[in-house]
Amino acid sequence: MIKLIKLWKRLLKILLHRVVIVGVLLLLQIIWMVVNLTELAAFSPFIQTSLNILSLFAVLAVVNARDNPSYKLAWVIVILVFPLLGGTMYLLFSGWLPSKNLRNKLTRVENQLRPFIKQDKEGFDALCEDDPTAAGQARYIGDFAKFPVWTDSTATYFKSGEENFPVLLDELRKAEHFIFLEYFIVEEGEMWNSILDILKEKAAAGVDVRMLYDDLGSVFVLPYKYYRTLESYGIKCEAFNKFIPVFSLVLNNRDHRKILVVDGHTAFTGGINLADEYINKKEKFGYWKDTGIMVRGKAAVNLTAMFLTVWNTVRPTDTDFSRFLPHTYHSGIFHGDGYIQPYGDSPLDKETVGEYVYLNMISAARRYLYIFTPYLIVDNEMMTALCLAAKRGVDVRIVTPGIPDKKLVYWLTQSYYRQFIDNGVKIYQYLPGFIHAKVFVCDDVYATVGTINLDYRSLYLHFECGVFLCHCNEIEKIKEDAIETMGQSLLITKELARRSLPVRMIQAVLRVFAPLL
Repeated sequence: MIKLIKLWKRLLKILLHRVVIVGVLLLLQIIWMVVNLTELAAFSPFIQTSLNILSLFAVLAVVNARDNPSYKLAWVIVILVFPLLGGTMYLLFSGWLPSKNLRNKLTRVENQLRPFIKQDKEGFDALCEDDPTAAGQARYIGDFAKFPVWTDSTATYFKSGEENFPVLLDELRKAEHFIFLEYFIVEEGEMWNSILDILKEKAAAGVDVRMLYDDLGSVFVLPYKYYRTLESYGIKCEAFNKFIPVFSLVLNNRDHRKILVVDGHTAFTGGINLADEYINKKEKFGYWKDTGIMVRGKAAVNLTAMFLTVWNTVRPTDTDFSRFLPHTYHSGIFHGDGYIQPYGDSPLDKETVGEYVYLNMISAARRYLYIFTPYLIVDNEMMTALCLAAKRGVDVRIVTPGIPDKKLVYWLTQSYYRQFIDNGVKIYQYLPGFIHAKVFVCDDVYATVGTINLDYRSLYLHFECGVFLCHCNEIEKIKEDAIETMGQSLLITKELARRSLPVRMIQAVLRVFAPLL
């Protein structure tokens, strides 16, 4: 009887969870729309014909859109399978009409911030002289993402969450003026509670502490309206893009960034969220391999600007951005090590910065290219670029998880193995557990560390960020970490890449609809 009561309470807790309630309400809205359209079509031949014509025009729109070919193919199949409702489904679910209100707010804040993060001409000219290839990458990021490259900055690479965490705490304790945090996942536990203790202390001392967390990213691990709890501690807090029971395309646009800024001159990013599995205090999928990077100096302003853009979009606060610049609370000069360029990617500007930064690095590679990614769900352009690099003699190696966090996504990742292997790309599976890092490093010269996965959601739908490094000493440390990690991984051969017929059939379906997942 006691077991039955406990089971019932557990079931009731699940049924009353916000995700279940909101999910059911969203599903009911979709069902209501489909049922009504179907009934109208059955009642009126004119409406049926109109819906079919709409689907035809939708196919033409898909074919002529400037979207990824894989994305277009998936939608054409959906429309052909459901000719009556396909056109309406495309209009509602394709994401080709992003939230105009959100986009306009972001653009307004970006325009206000732009005068404060101008490119230093002397530094860029030096890069053009030292490395024209890297200068092309920097020019692309500067022109299309609006984030400059810096010379008077340093970077510190962390090969694990455990290595990153104590440094992050030390920097938080040094904060005297402001602390900004922007994370996809925040979960109560040893990691977050240690950070929260410092944030409460700093807020009580008058430090401007602000926190952004993605509402859907943290929906399973934080209490409802947790931002009110943080506000009660004196910490300004917002849940980004709240998960509400009203159907909207903007629900797809999640804030997947991980940013922490201290006093404008020190900033962290990478794959590490604020939850215990990221520092291996809690085991979920074996050992959790992740990476992070700390930027100190003028380059930190790029990450500060990313935070302030989102913050002032959801809670307009600032008019004078000069007080957040690196030199405002730092006397003296900043030391420099190579060229450092933090960059952001927004799903609302139709420029896939994260993917193009990766493609530029693949194109630049001459000797080797090592990649960490938790998900390997690539489009034709990425597949072609990686295979072509291998064919021209580049040692291309990709490390993926040995223990998956999502089984279907794991099967989808593995569905690409054979094609990569056939073209000379080496695939490794990380045996100790799950690799969540997002790292590219090539030729001892270039690297990027950030939040951007090799999947459609990360490349096309999420707010993301990364740090491009050129001729920095830390690149050697990143390379060493890659070699060490591959030494703990299984090299996948053609025989190991083979799958049973049922799995291959599932993988084939998943491949077709991967852009819509």
